Amino acid sequence: MKIFVYFIGKPRDEHANAIAAEFIRRSGRYASCEMREIVPARFDVFARHGAARKIFLDPAGQALNSSRFIKIVEQAEREGQDLVFLLGGHDGLPPKWKPRADLLLSLSTMTFPHELARAMLAEQIYRAFTTLRGHPYPR
Repeated sequence: MKIFVYFIGKPRDEHANAIAAEFIRRSGRYASCEMREIVPARFDVFARHGAARKIFLDPAGQALNSSRFIKIVEQAEREGQDLVFLLGGHDGLPPKWKPRADLLLSLSTMTFPHELARAMLAEQIYRAFTTLRGHPYPR
């Protein structure tokens, strides 16, 4: 199982970027994890990750609590399926990509800077792994 966190748009806030990078680094203890910026015109997430479960963040997506999110990670781990997360840029997700996602996920009905949303997602990924391993972090 591998985790890919892709985002559209330049990462400008060094503090939020550091938080996201730290949680991705920590998650790397449990699975291979990668986080990077993509340019949709030059990167085809569907061709590159055909068999992966694609979870795109969208304000109109499904709101999950941490327990439900953990179950997604647990199932992917059990089945050896890669997870691809995508955060849109200022204009959201590419219009042609959105309907092709396996899951549209909303972190909140509130609006957050994209970099903060990435940090929040990275923390939830780490929380999922530590919960599944009985680590004390999630308490």
